[in-house]
Amino acid sequence: MASASIRGSLKERGVRLTRQRQILLDLIDKSGKHLDAETLFQLAKQQDAKLNRVTVYRTLKLLKTGGLIDELDLMHYGGDQHYYETRMKQEHAHIICLRCGKVEEFFGEPLMRLRRQIESHFGFEILLARTEVGGYCANCQAQRAREVEEARGLADGRVDEGETLPAPRAKRRRKQT
Repeated sequence: MASASIRGSLKERGVRLTRQRQILLDLIDKSGKHLDAETLFQLAKQQDAKLNRVTVYRTLKLLKTGGLIDELDLMHYGGDQHYYETRMKQEHAHIICLRCGKVEEFFGEPLMRLRRQIESHFGFEILLARTEVGGYCANCQAQRAREVEEARGLADGRVDEGETLPAPRAKRRRKQT
C-alpha cells in the first residue's frame, strides 16, 4: 500500500484512491527505481489487465499536480523521457552516468549546507530543490579508458582492427612482418 501520508494527501484534495491509482503509487514508491510512464504502464498492466495508458498518464499528472510525486528528466539520458518518484521528506541529488544510465541517489549534510548557503546569499526561500549531477560511473570510466587506449593502438599500429589490447600494464610483442 502507498504510504499513509500520500493516501491522506489525496483524501484532503478530494481525490479517490482507486485500485489503479494505488497500483501506480505502489510501483513508484516501492520499486526502488526511477520509472518512466511506459515502464509504469507495463508493470501496472501485469497487476491489472484493464489498466490503460490514458489512466497512467492522467494519474501521473494528478499526482504531480498534487505535489505527491516528482517528475525528473535525469539529465535527459533517455532522451525526452521523464521519470517519477514519490516526494521524499529528505532532499537528495541524483547522480547519473551519462554512458550506462545508472542512477544513484546522494543524501547528506553537504546538500543541506548548500541549500542554506543559497537561501542566505540570495535571501531566497527554497521550497523545492532538485540536483542532478552527470558524469561517468567507475565501470564506465574504466571502459572508456580501454576504448581510448584501443583507439590509440589502432592509430599507431599496435593492434589490428577487431583486436583488443590486453589488460592495462600487460606487455605485448609486436607481430613480425
